[in-house]
Amino acid sequence: MVLSRRNFFKAALAMPVGASMAGYEALAAPVQGLVKITAIKSIRLKRGRGSRGFIKIETDAGLVGYGPGEGGPETRETIAMLEDSPAGGKTGLIGKDPLAIRVHFQNMFYAIAQRPGDVRAYSCIDMALWDLAGKILNQPVSKLLGGNFREEIDTYSHMVPPRGKTPLERQNDYLSKDAWQERAQIVKSFKGGFKAFKIDINHALAVPGGEFTPDLGPREVDTVRRVYELAREALGSDYDIDVHCHNELDLPSAIKVARAVEGIKPLFFEDPIFPRFSESWAAIRRSTSVPIITGESLALIEDTLPFMQNQSVDILQIDLSHGGGITGTKIIADVAASYRMPIALHNVGGYALNNASQQFAASVFNCPRIECASSYDKAPDATGNIPVVKDGRMQVASLPGLGILPNEDYLKANLEDGEPWWG
Repeated sequence: MVLSRRNFFKAALAMPVGASMAGYEALAAPVQGLVKITAIKSIRLKRGRGSRGFIKIETDAGLVGYGPGEGGPETRETIAMLEDSPAGGKTGLIGKDPLAIRVHFQNMFYAIAQRPGDVRAYSCIDMALWDLAGKILNQPVSKLLGGNFREEIDTYSHMVPPRGKTPLERQNDYLSKDAWQERAQIVKSFKGGFKAFKIDINHALAVPGGEFTPDLGPREVDTVRRVYELAREALGSDYDIDVHCHNELDLPSAIKVARAVEGIKPLFFEDPIFPRFSESWAAIRRSTSVPIITGESLALIEDTLPFMQNQSVDILQIDLSHGGGITGTKIIADVAASYRMPIALHNVGGYALNNASQQFAASVFNCPRIECASSYDKAPDATGNIPVVKDGRMQVASLPGLGILPNEDYLKANLEDGEPWWG
């Protein structure tokens, strides 16, 4: 059979799931059908209180699976579809075997039409299913996914934001050599010993993050160049810099910026243009030696495959809570591996997502690094197994499942206003 683009797309959807989960299904076979899902619940926490929220899957065996989540009415509406599927349809999860993760993934993501909020909720439910599977089988998720390629994972963190309240004041701070020297000393003293930092371009441009800013002229591009040169001078050559965008630029501006920052040798140039695939991504990649990374806004293999097929980026940065959970992101990683493309994990969701990202990256050969906030060790929403980062590398834990140990007293005391308790 000639492997046409259409045939390859079909193969990409069908083959990696079975191939990548064969080991897991062999482990699960002796106990399949012995445990049933009895409830799926979610909560949302007040902002700034650790994780944004949690998903909980309860079973008739008393075992519980946790995943990161966003909670709120939207998530509960999605959960209701899985609890009470119309006419007893196959998408209902109540009463089902939690170990049938491949079946649940297919039914959640492909059996019914979805909204973006559904994809995020299903992604988090998928992670909770993996946590539950690990507890049933008494194995960390990294072992269920085939074993550990690494026991510690490279991380990249975030630069201290500039001082000032207005965009112009923040830009002036970013153009101050003294401010950069001070900022560099702060991040070099972070507990985790991080060796790579995201530095936001919107402060250099004096615009709000994520606001489309077209047609940069020579002065704006020169300002961006000076900001990143000051950052490199302050940090030195032993630290990596991510030129971090939130899709602010158009194609000509992105090419200008990429060329302007080549001299500081960035680790990568992140999310410069609109996140969906277009041939513009390949145009940027051809124009520069700086590695291009994107993916935090992409979901499932359908969103990511065109970037691989068209060699449009150097690295795909997937968020487990947006991209399809552990199962969907594993499919992306397996297909990316056939292109010899690395992936990284976008990870700003707090304690629970840190633990899930860690387990995933440990077991996926072409996922050598993950994002990690400098506040990783501040996890009041946890009772234990808080991630450990040393010299910029996160240590891989070995507790069953994802190792998520929520502090329910803290969660109950810090629910978002109007949020019902899941107890």
